[in-house]
Parts: sequence; C-alpha cells; structure tokens
Amino acid sequence: MREPDLAQEMERQYSTQSLQEIILVRPRGFCAGVERAITIVEEALRKFGGPIYVKHAIVHNRQVVERLETLGAVFVENLDDVPRGARVIFSAHGVSPDVRQQAMQRGLDVVDATCPLVTKVHVEARRFAKEDRTIFLIGHDDHVEVIGTRGEAPGHIVVIETVEAAERVEVSNADRVAYLTQTTLSIDDTRAIVEVLQRRFPAVKGPGKDDICYATQNRQNAVQALTDHADVILVVGSSNSSNSNRLVEVAQARGIPAYLLESHHELNDGWLAGARRIGVTAGASAPEEVVQNLVAHLSRQSHVSVREIEVIEENVSFPLPGVLSG
Repeated sequence: MREPDLAQEMERQYSTQSLQEIILVRPRGFCAGVERAITIVEEALRKFGGPIYVKHAIVHNRQVVERLETLGAVFVENLDDVPRGARVIFSAHGVSPDVRQQAMQRGLDVVDATCPLVTKVHVEARRFAKEDRTIFLIGHDDHVEVIGTRGEAPGHIVVIETVEAAERVEVSNADRVAYLTQTTLSIDDTRAIVEVLQRRFPAVKGPGKDDICYATQNRQNAVQALTDHADVILVVGSSNSSNSNRLVEVAQARGIPAYLLESHHELNDGWLAGARRIGVTAGASAPEEVVQNLVAHLSRQSHVSVREIEVIEENVSFPLPGVLSG
C-alpha cells in the first residue's frame, strides 16, 4: 500500500529539485470590489445576525463562501428560496432589474453588494438603450455579470464572445450601435473584438471609460511582467472565476506555462518539472491566506528563496452601503 505513496514522493522531489526561487507579484488577490462585498456580508451578519441570504456566491471563491457560511450566510441562486421578508444581499456581480423587482414583490430587505464598476456598466447599458442603440455586450454569455447587465436592456443587447462572432454579427441599425464589456475580460482579447466592431460599424459608440476594471487590468499587467522572470506561473483562483482564468491565458499567450488552482491541494507536481523559478499570483477573489499556503507548500521540501515584485500600487476603496456604514 505504501509503494504508490513512495513513488509519488519521489516524483514530487524530482519535480522540485531544480526549484530555486518563488516570485510573488503584486497586485494580486482581492480587489476593492471583492473586499467591499465580503465586508458587506460580514458587517450585515454582525449587525443583524444570521441567517442572511446571499443571491449567488458573493464572489467566485469557494473558501470565501464556505467561511461566510460558517458565520450564518446562506447562498441561493433563486430568490424563491429566500423566505418572504428576509434580508438578502446581491452579489458583487450584479443582478438584473427583474431580480430587483422580484425581491420587492417578496418583501425582501435588500443590501446591494454589486461592485460599483459593474453598476457603471449597468448605467451605460440603460443610457445606450434610451438612445435606441443596439448594444454589443462583449463577454461570456453564461457569466452571472453578463446576465445581470443583459437584463438592463434585454431588447437592445447582443452578447459577443469572440472575434469570429464580431465578424458575423448583423444588425438593422448599423448607424446606431454601441459596445460595452464584461469587467473581468482579457484586455488583449477585448481590444481585438472592439477593433473588429469599429471596423465593421464605424459609428459604434463605446463607454466613456473602459469597462474592464482597474483590478483586472492591473493583475493582467502584473502577470505580463511576471512572465519575464518565471519559468512557470501558478494562478490561485477558482475555476468559475473569469478574471482568474484570464490571468492564465495572459501568461500562456506570452509562451509561459500557467496553471489555475484553487489551493495547494490541487497542485500537480508535473507542472513544475525542471522549473527553476515559479511565479505566483492570484485572481481578484482569491484570499491571500491561500496564496501563502501555496508558497509554504512549495518551499517545504526545497531550499528556495521567495521574493516579491510590485508592478503597480493599488489604493482603491469603495464605501459600504449606508445601512451598514453607520
């Protein structure tokens, strides 16, 4: 029974014997919107007690969700599962007007944890719809953020996921079109889609300021910088986290092997074979504790140095809703 364990340990030691350095990059991990959303749940539980219901995972991270569940949060996908008159928190990803209307009809006490940068996209969608424009919403059709944004102007929005889709899309009012984007996309991929839309629809209007959030941009820029230093990059984040998946893609696009893992328990030692320098970052909803556990795990059997590089300093914060700020 112990032979497989021994074989696995020998393979692990072989894969890490050349490891010399672990490089952590900043910024990484929680962004201001995620910090705010988590704090909203924590403060609501402290102020009002549990249970408090949360529409969808407050952020896309299992560890965060499980910790909040131990404090009294109950996560649901459907408001029908929330008792009438109960308190409910909308997740950082935002919801559609239909969901808000349903909450009102059920007499729910709503605390809104929608990221302000997602709210900005919702406002833009309503503005373009009032101008009677067809809106190209660049994003993933099944992502909860896109679902919420699409609900702001369902008769006006066409979701565009790829460059190929942008090349094929046809509208009847080509002179009255606009585009918006999901906040957690790859900057390069989004730029390519926008360029196609601008070529095919010269009159297309865009948002006053890029919709891709500052944290997504900063973390992608940090990974690009990290590719100059690392042989392999590990991205801490959940598989359903859009911004975490984009970090993997950014590294791979620059020719560096990159892998997504939710914690060190998911580490495949084969990923590290022959690597001397391992870069580590984290998606915007990944706790720093999980990053440090990964670093400790990588360092356990090898004498390696750990250094940190900072690409850009972040000092953004968002206020809590009035019901919790007092």
